[in-house]
Amino acid sequence: MIGTLRVFTGRSNPKLGKDITDILKLKTGEVNISNFSDGELRVGYNESIRGTDLFIIQSTNPPGDNLLELLFMIDAAKRASAGRITAVIPYFGYARQDRKDQPRVPISSRVCMDAIASAGTDRIVVMDIHSSQIQGFVKIPFDHLYAKPLFISILKEKIKGHQGDFGVVATDVGGIKFARSYATKLGLSLTIIDKRRPRPNVAEVVNVIGDINFKHAIIIDDMIDTGGSVLQAAKVLKNSGCETVSIVATHGVFSGPCFDRLADDSIDEVIVTDSIQLIKENHFDKLKIVTAAPLFADAIKRIHDEETISLLFEI
Repeated sequence: MIGTLRVFTGRSNPKLGKDITDILKLKTGEVNISNFSDGELRVGYNESIRGTDLFIIQSTNPPGDNLLELLFMIDAAKRASAGRITAVIPYFGYARQDRKDQPRVPISSRVCMDAIASAGTDRIVVMDIHSSQIQGFVKIPFDHLYAKPLFISILKEKIKGHQGDFGVVATDVGGIKFARSYATKLGLSLTIIDKRRPRPNVAEVVNVIGDINFKHAIIIDDMIDTGGSVLQAAKVLKNSGCETVSIVATHGVFSGPCFDRLADDSIDEVIVTDSIQLIKENHFDKLKIVTAAPLFADAIKRIHDEETISLLFEI
């Protein structure tokens, strides 16, 4: 076992960090993160971390300061002689930019991963990263956790006794594998809403693959950003005779016109995790937030105790 377990959190999601340390029965580490008057970041640990097994909890959703905070916390920990540094990233931003699909564009997720690894990280932990091949962008241990265990019990309770009335829906061809894993665990059929993107954050439904012969649809996705994809899918499902449409997504990014779109009558329920902190003013009646704290706390404990985390992938 390496050093004493210490857990610190950046400013992107301090509540999730506190919930994780509460489960671990630890005190959240003391770190001072502030801004100069021009906005420049300043990071400093307020306690000795020499030789510790240090975990930094920080999502990298915009603004860019969240990513910079993570990098500065890693660098400061490395220079303070932490024994091992693990970056716990509940939501990894820039994961959608995982390849060069147009001329003269960066592979932004690779740039971010290079920076995180180069700063001194020894291990990375993420949850439901948008493109799983990003794991190959670094040569350090990379643990990809799945939020499925957090949702399955809720969904099983929802469909209990009425399995034949429910169906799982993927919002695009790229999400088939992700949605199929839920459909398999729940014993439900899988339908695919095939769409194309003429430009970023704009989706157009092209075709429906599979039968829509169920009363209640469960749309599965890894994230909700502007809400365009899930709204279009919900409208297709409602027009095809579905009575209710529930959306289950790991990450509630909720940008741009998303809240207006989710308020549409085509959508009856939205379930996300707390991987991204949502201010209370942006909560709405249809929204249910499931905490990912138990999943991350278990992963942190297992990594610290040098135990396998493969059990976390089972339900």
